[in-house]
Amino acid sequence: MVSYQKRGKVWQYEISYKDLDGSFKKLRKSGFKLKSDAVQAASLMQASSRLLATRSLSNQSLATYFEHWILLYKQNSVSNITFMKYQNTAKHIRKIFQNISLNELSKELYQEKLNKFAETHAKRTVSCFHKHIKAALSDAIDDGIIDKDPTRKAVITGKDYLPAQKFLNYNEWKKLIHSLSFEEPGELMIYLAALTGMRYAEIAAITPDHIDFLNNTIKIDRTWDYKYRSGFKPTKNVASSRVIAIDSKTTEVLHSFIAKKNLTSTDLLFKVNDQIYYSAQINEILTNKLASLSLPRITFHGLRHTHASILLYQGVSVLSVSKRLGHSNTTTTQSTYLHIIKELETKDTDQILKILSESN
Repeated sequence: MVSYQKRGKVWQYEISYKDLDGSFKKLRKSGFKLKSDAVQAASLMQASSRLLATRSLSNQSLATYFEHWILLYKQNSVSNITFMKYQNTAKHIRKIFQNISLNELSKELYQEKLNKFAETHAKRTVSCFHKHIKAALSDAIDDGIIDKDPTRKAVITGKDYLPAQKFLNYNEWKKLIHSLSFEEPGELMIYLAALTGMRYAEIAAITPDHIDFLNNTIKIDRTWDYKYRSGFKPTKNVASSRVIAIDSKTTEVLHSFIAKKNLTSTDLLFKVNDQIYYSAQINEILTNKLASLSLPRITFHGLRHTHASILLYQGVSVLSVSKRLGHSNTTTTQSTYLHIIKELETKDTDQILKILSESN
């Protein structure tokens, strides 16, 4: 902190700062004819003194410091995917810690904010979040920006999720889709996956011109590179480029959503605030929705398995299911859903024997 006062006919500046040992000290200099001369001299002193410069950095927010830290130490030293995880941590810090400065961050306040983050995240996610912040603040201590580590002995908590099932049964599937809000992009993505069996990357790449509103179909000819955020990529294989039939209600839902969002024909349907949901974010939305309905936990990809399982149980042929999912051949479908196919074969055998017995 800098203050200025006039002493007789000259001006003086006074810089208050905290020394490395934690004690408060003051640095004064007078003899300036004009206040502007004192201001300029004080600025030069702050810039030239490493101690004063680093101490002034403690006034910046944790969010600002962390964003600068990952650009300086991580951007060119870790993989793109790992760097994206640091960027995701930065967004959470900005949301949870807001404008809390480094010098305001105590152990108690840090634990409070960490607990807040843990209310809506799994323990593993909280642990990663904590490790990223701890690493950044370790460098802040080394550089003399802060004196103590507020993350020391922090207690890691989080939501205890049960292991995810592979798919929902028919009644659970119906309960889920009837509870979804078509106004929320995340929930609409879940609805679309449950009704079509499309992959996350395929749904993320949809634009209005991929939807045929007259014939009730969706064309899939590309995917969204959600790992590296490099844009569009070809589909997984030739068979993955396909046209999927949808029911009229789904067509109406998509048409209404596009109209309300005022999307052009080439706008991504599920782009929110200039970015597509991360797969981790959409999985979190699905997990919270299932928990609110007291339904078993599945992953977003589990919606694809759910869709296929329901079609097979309802008597749709393996060939048709394979084409709808975009599998390269029916062997992939049969191996993935072997347990269901065997169960259906048992039912078919019982039906065959019943027919034969009735004919005798």
